Amino acid sequence: MPNKLETALEVDDLSLWYGEKQALNAIQLRVPKNRITALIGPSGCGKSTLLRCFNRMNDPIAGCRIAGDIRLHQQSILSGKEDLAALRRRIGMVFQRPNPFPKTIYENVVYGLRLQGVRDRRVLDEAVESALRAAALWPEVKNNLWQNALTLSSGQQQRLVIARAIAIEPEILLLDEPTSALDPIGTLVIEELMSTLKQHFTLVLVTHNMQQAARVSDFTAFMHQGSVVEFDETDRIFTAPRQRRTEDYITGRYG
Repeated sequence: MPNKLETALEVDDLSLWYGEKQALNAIQLRVPKNRITALIGPSGCGKSTLLRCFNRMNDPIAGCRIAGDIRLHQQSILSGKEDLAALRRRIGMVFQRPNPFPKTIYENVVYGLRLQGVRDRRVLDEAVESALRAAALWPEVKNNLWQNALTLSSGQQQRLVIARAIAIEPEILLLDEPTSALDPIGTLVIEELMSTLKQHFTLVLVTHNMQQAARVSDFTAFMHQGSVVEFDETDRIFTAPRQRRTEDYITGRYG
C-alpha cells in the first residue's frame, strides 16, 4: 500500500479459532482510508470471518478465540474495554441479503439515531434525506417515506439498508457480498453507489465475484486457507500478481 495513504484499520498477527479449528492465521493487513478494499478467495478461506472481526461480530460464537490485534485509527478494538455498541456505530455492516426492519422507510433510516437518543424531528428529517440521497434512493422513495420498507424491491431494500448504516455516520462500512442476492441491474446500482460512498467512508468488501472486485475496489487482498496470500492495488493483483497462488486463483485454476 502506498505510504501516502492514511490507514483506517490495521490488522496485526490476527488469528482466530472456532474451538479447535483455526479459521484465520496470522493476518497482517492495512486497510486504507476512503478507499474500497476487496477481500477475495475461495469459499471457506476466511473472508467473512475476517470482515466480522472488524466490528466484533464473531464474539458471541461459542468457542471463538482471537489472538493478535486490530486497531481503528491506531486504537485497539480487541482490548476488552470497548463499548461494542459504540464500535458498531463507527464500523457499520451490510449483509448478503437485504434485511430492512418491518417498519416504514423513514423509521428504518432513523433507527440507529433513535437508539442514540436523537428525538429532534428536524434533525431526523435531515438525516433521512441525507442518507437516502447518499444511498441513491431518495428520488425513488421521497414521496413514500411512510411506506413499509418490505414493499421495496430487493435492490431498493439493499440501498435502504446502506442508508440505515450510513445515517449514523460510521467511519467504516463493511459489505459482505452485498449484491449476491440482486439481479444485474441492482448489482450495477450498488457498485456505482460504492464508488460514490468511498468519498466519505472507508469500505471493505467481501465478494466471490472477481469481476466485481476488479471493477470497484482500489485494493484487493487474496485469501486462502485463513491467510492473506497477497495484498496490493487491485490493478496489480489482477494483472501482475506476485504470488503463484494468486495467479492460479485469478486465472481459474482453482476456487
